[in-house]
Amino acid sequence: MKEFFDALETRAPAEREAALMAALARHVAHAQSHSAAMADILAGVDAAAVMSRAALARLPVTRKSELLARQQAARAAGGDAFGGFAAIGRGRAMRRVYASPGPIYEPEGAAADYWRTARALHAAGFLAGDLVHNAFSYHMTPGAFIVEAGALALGCTVFPAGTGQTEQQLQAIAELRPDGYLGTPSFLRILVEKAQEAGADLRSLRKALVSGEACPPSLRDWFAERGIAAYQTYATADCGLIAYETAAREGLMLDEGVIVEIVRPGTGDPVADGEVGEVVVTVLNPDYPLVRFGTGDLSAVLPGACPTGRTNTRIKGWLGRADQTAKVRGMFVHPGQVAEVLKRFPEVARARLVVSGAMANDQMTWRVEAAPAPGLAERFAEAVREVTKLRGEVELVAPGSLPNDGKVIEDARSYR
Repeated sequence: MKEFFDALETRAPAEREAALMAALARHVAHAQSHSAAMADILAGVDAAAVMSRAALARLPVTRKSELLARQQAARAAGGDAFGGFAAIGRGRAMRRVYASPGPIYEPEGAAADYWRTARALHAAGFLAGDLVHNAFSYHMTPGAFIVEAGALALGCTVFPAGTGQTEQQLQAIAELRPDGYLGTPSFLRILVEKAQEAGADLRSLRKALVSGEACPPSLRDWFAERGIAAYQTYATADCGLIAYETAAREGLMLDEGVIVEIVRPGTGDPVADGEVGEVVVTVLNPDYPLVRFGTGDLSAVLPGACPTGRTNTRIKGWLGRADQTAKVRGMFVHPGQVAEVLKRFPEVARARLVVSGAMANDQMTWRVEAAPAPGLAERFAEAVREVTKLRGEVELVAPGSLPNDGKVIEDARSYR
């Protein structure tokens, strides 16, 4: 087995960045001319000038809620089910359509390994000629097809097991003797435990690519103790592959076909490396040309170089969700409102709204990282009232003292 999937993985970082930024300008121009939704979102943007991360950061973030809203509006008007986001039409260019919760409808183009998952499978040890047991769902959503396309591109043979029917799946594994598993880590554990109870033979399974939910080190070690090397991958129906685990077992390596930013939740502002924020992805896919798509997932850049020799940026993996909207005294407070307050105070590094108390007795405390300054707490409280229409206490804390977990709103209320 060759060590790397291709030469892109070991490029000099400066070479990769130059190639991505050149591709970015072309991608923005393509999105403006081929996607009605992106043309509207990027109206007035000079695509040729978007050749740096600073220029990218000035573009609006499109979050899943907006994508859904645009699709719903278009469908209600009898228009495009994709809300203008797809750059291809039905026919040979579009092989399949999928439905994600919402529902959000998304296209699959005709390119081989459309979701770019062969790279992740290769890093997990999958080889041409392997038989893989695919236990992701083949029903409406693209999960099974996302990894199947990568497996086929590698030269693997796929058994489309889908979900459920545990006993039949165990029988198929015992009789077909697949080399690897694709699916959620929780279902793999169910299969292993059921096999132990029934005396079924799963010894052929020696590797796994898992996704769709968290796979903590304790569960990864549990699989390893039973002879299965499980690797995580981070992919979404909107973006395809975003990042994948390598043999180093240190975070997740970014895919070569995406530009990833980590931004402060509720904003489009990139955070410093190492700080937790929302994962925002620009997908260099001409068929579905998303620019600054907010995944709603939290992560952070992992510093340092990967011991495997891959040179791309690594992230810490999935660290939770960025949507921290809270209802306080009958009114919603959004992360974007926290950001709006912060913008009025350049002397404030970070802030967190802590909502505490019992039901019907909500208390708001704003913990604000800033050096002591006369009148700062009072001015901050007044800005909070203007933006949120709610009153709250302001507590000044030392810079760097707030947890680095990506939260700007913490709901600490008791619901007993």
